[in-house]
Amino acid sequence: MRARGFGFELLASEGAARSGRLATPHGEIATPAFMSVATYGAVRGVGPDELRAIGAQILLANTYHLHERPGESVIAGLGGLHGFTGWSGPWLTDSGGYQVTSLADRIQLDENGITFASPLDGQRRVLTPERAIAIQEALGPDIAMMLDECRPMNPSDTTAESRRLTEQATQRTARWAQRGADARRREDQAVFGIVQGGGDPALRKWSAEATAAIGFDGYAHGGLGLGEDRSSRVELISVANDVLPHQTPRYLMGLGRPEDLLDGVAAGIDLFDCVLPTRNARHGTLFTRHGVLTIRNARFREDPLPLDPECDCPTCAQHSRAYLRHLIQTGDSLGARLATLHNLRFYLRLLEQAREAIRAGRFAAFRASWDAAIRRRL
Repeated sequence: MRARGFGFELLASEGAARSGRLATPHGEIATPAFMSVATYGAVRGVGPDELRAIGAQILLANTYHLHERPGESVIAGLGGLHGFTGWSGPWLTDSGGYQVTSLADRIQLDENGITFASPLDGQRRVLTPERAIAIQEALGPDIAMMLDECRPMNPSDTTAESRRLTEQATQRTARWAQRGADARRREDQAVFGIVQGGGDPALRKWSAEATAAIGFDGYAHGGLGLGEDRSSRVELISVANDVLPHQTPRYLMGLGRPEDLLDGVAAGIDLFDCVLPTRNARHGTLFTRHGVLTIRNARFREDPLPLDPECDCPTCAQHSRAYLRHLIQTGDSLGARLATLHNLRFYLRLLEQAREAIRAGRFAAFRASWDAAIRRRL
């Protein structure tokens, strides 16, 4: 099944890097794009209008957490995620599998799916590929994700047993993908398959081929950012991208640092998400064009400069480093909100500029100019 109202058009490329337009029933997304994480249906402390004002195009919600509370039936009855939250633009939901499997002492995983005890009420729940699709169809995002099995990656563990378990998880993910695809009922919702395979390029290639053979609206790289180095990650992405359909969007799940986004763009990724900008903001770690700024440092106590003189976010337009430091130090909720607006705008603007650079044929130079600067500590 192909989703109605969903399409992807490539507009420009430079090497593997590409810029495009992703159409959904609730609006178009210019790619490459960063998806702000709204775990419970909200980016903490930031409203829909503020997100639109800083350039957010699409939000990501957590299927598992919304299933736990308030429940997909409540959200469906109030107009799905769009009606429930007031964010009228595109939504993507994950399958909930990663969150469930992170509860390692509470789960039983087998061919049927994942059985777990809810940390909220202790009740037994079962998440299957079919159930993951049904929950997301009730939530009503524009893009839903398949249930997958994500094995923790340990690059130093090269034993035959580790390889066997990774291969088993990769093959099960492919079987679950077929079951989830067969369970689709909504014609107005895109579904992405997920490539797994740990740190093994051959397994990544096999997973990409098996997932592409089923036929999805887009494809995601899962299980990365869990211990591998940057160069290995790029290789794992590239070997899968080589066999994924060229005219479909590609999504790198859960990463990352600004340099990880630029690595991903260079490798042909179209969509990204990560909690890093919002989580770091609440603790006073801010991203700037000149490096990472730890606003709690005493040297910012009387600093009149904005967080980043080159930033166009509302925080930098109105407030000083000294004021942000004061708010964060005193635990005022305004500090976390202003810092979140800044970090999200930094990420969104970084990819806006990457899109412009690809279309102008100067992405390699753009990436080189950013790479060293954004890893500096201020």
